[in-house]
Amino acid sequence: MLTKRIIPCLDIKNGRTVKGVNFVNLIDAGDPVVLAKQYADLGADELVFLDISATLEGRKTMIEMVHQVAEQVNIPFTVGGGISSVENVNELLKWGADKVSINSSAVKRPDLVNELAEKFGSQCVVVAIDAKQIDGEWFVHLAGGTIPTDIKLFEWAKEVEERGAGEILFTSMNHDGTKAGFANEALAHLSALLNIPIIASGGAGTIQHFADTFTKGKADAALAASVFHFGEIPILELKQALKEQNIPVRI
Repeated sequence: MLTKRIIPCLDIKNGRTVKGVNFVNLIDAGDPVVLAKQYADLGADELVFLDISATLEGRKTMIEMVHQVAEQVNIPFTVGGGISSVENVNELLKWGADKVSINSSAVKRPDLVNELAEKFGSQCVVVAIDAKQIDGEWFVHLAGGTIPTDIKLFEWAKEVEERGAGEILFTSMNHDGTKAGFANEALAHLSALLNIPIIASGGAGTIQHFADTFTKGKADAALAASVFHFGEIPILELKQALKEQNIPVRI
């Protein structure tokens, strides 16, 4: 059985790591380069680095910071934010990213998923999906959750898999920052529907939430931010607790 991955997420705005609740009310959480190194040293399996205002502000991800982070870590490192072309990805990989995460740009031009998968391989392409449950249906939102669409989560996830995505990063906007647990019902549905790994995001508050998303939500990886940034759940302690519940993790 493949080991389940624990992934700290660094949401970057104006060169700093930030964290909010339901995508708003952002507070400062520290220097991303320092945090990245700490997480690599403390047993994180991967890192995700999202320049959360890049799409809204219409600019590319900060290449220099990507380079600095890549120099500090020896674990897989995914970068997202404002990526809209093969050229963007080429540059990010050159400066040290292992994978890229695309979200709004994939919805606006779905062929981008095919292009990136063909050029760099599916293993390099993570499609991030921010979705909100409205009247029992999950709908995709764009630009850091600020723009609603009528695209349905499960249909879109299946389409990007068919187009060559190697992984889905699903963030429940309803659960984000609430620390009330992951959207396990939606995650389990995605897991049954898809044949590629699914990263759960949004809602981590306790060690049991992580255990539940692996067992009930069938997630392949769990991503979190504030519980790691503010020292509420040490990664090694989390992994040891998961191991005690017979959930396979790398320690």
